[in-house]
Amino acid sequence: MSGPRKVLVGGMPASLYSERLVMRDGVPEFADVLDAAERIKPYAVRTPLIEHPALNDRVGGRVLLKAETLQRVGAFKFRGAYNAVSRTDPAEFPGGVVACSSGNHAQGVAHAAALCELPAVIVMPRDAPVLKVKRTKAYGAEVVLYDRETEDRYQIARELAAGRRARFVPPFDDGYVIAGQGTAGLEIAEQVRLAGAQTDAVLVCTGGGGLLSGIALALSETLPGVKAHPVEPAGFDDFTRSLAAGERLRNARMGGSICDALLPEMPGEKTFDIARRLCGEGIVVSDEDAAEAVRFAFFELKLVVEPGGAVALAALLSGAFEGRGRTVVATLSGGNVDPRLFARLIGAEAVSG
Repeated sequence: MSGPRKVLVGGMPASLYSERLVMRDGVPEFADVLDAAERIKPYAVRTPLIEHPALNDRVGGRVLLKAETLQRVGAFKFRGAYNAVSRTDPAEFPGGVVACSSGNHAQGVAHAAALCELPAVIVMPRDAPVLKVKRTKAYGAEVVLYDRETEDRYQIARELAAGRRARFVPPFDDGYVIAGQGTAGLEIAEQVRLAGAQTDAVLVCTGGGGLLSGIALALSETLPGVKAHPVEPAGFDDFTRSLAAGERLRNARMGGSICDALLPEMPGEKTFDIARRLCGEGIVVSDEDAAEAVRFAFFELKLVVEPGGAVALAALLSGAFEGRGRTVVATLSGGNVDPRLFARLIGAEAVSG
């Protein structure tokens, strides 16, 4: 950013109108994460950093889990959604907000819009988990379905936003969304210190990179030298490959993984710009690794986690990231698992056990 400037930003309710720093060229910096923390504080849950002896014994190190499954809407996405949606001036955008998402950002935007008394339209894939679609509607949003293999969700969302005079809130490649997700990183840094730990790495469940880049921004000032590492499902490792290549690369397909929350086309421009400067190398796990992490979280930790929200834990359990003798933070980024899929995954363990 070229010198922050002061402006009056909009938001609902009116009490949230105030002067704030505005990021230059839409790419946030650490100051924007601090600003987001102040804005979302009355609404977002300060989620715990959980340590469990069963997990430490399994990994052979010290593991601290950032349980964003306990956040509003069951995922970290509420942080960025509220930070962005609450800045929407209804005089400028009488149609409220429009977003596109496979489910967690959808719920985050829908819930934030309801808190701000704004209408919301969410573009979701036809194969999105039924639970996520139902919950998005329950928050009061209108849902428009599309085919992720043949249709462009961004084009649909932008056309809806233009037609309805609404603000488009991207799922990850937006400065306010990134800054909002970064508030999880601020909490991690403070909670790590309170736990008396010296962290070696932070493993982040990664799709488009909003949480990854936001946490990386927070760590750059609060835990300098500690890297955030993207963790992705096999076949959808665009961030891992992009970081290694030094340029954004696309995924070859758009569906076919149980990690439905982590299936973007490619990294965002803003998220990749931050990640290539601040993040460590990527880690890739299989769907079966993610499934095993879901089972471990349920049976050993008594936590419900969706497959996409469990890939960071999967990296440690599978050995894709060596945790032995180290202290590692891993995000549990979402708990909105389809009940039928969850029953199938848990049933497999119950039967085999």
